[in-house]
Amino acid sequence: MLHPSYSDLMKVVNSEVEQGEAPVVNSRYSIVMATSKRARQIIAGDDPLVNVKETKPLSIAVEELNQGEIKILTEEE
Repeated sequence: MLHPSYSDLMKVVNSEVEQGEAPVVNSRYSIVMATSKRARQIIAGDDPLVNVKETKPLSIAVEELNQGEIKILTEEE
């Protein structure tokens, strides 16, 4: 099971969206795509942006997203 949950991650990602604006992510698919892309970057040699005990790249990417160290950009950005 993924901790934090997809809904928790979506809240973190959408936390900076002002009321009335479209959310950055609407589905779990966006979370999966963002974390898998970041995990591939870590596998390729990028340094993790958070200190965690976990050594699995996907777990590190999820924690980076949860702590706000990485951002999901909208198409306009």
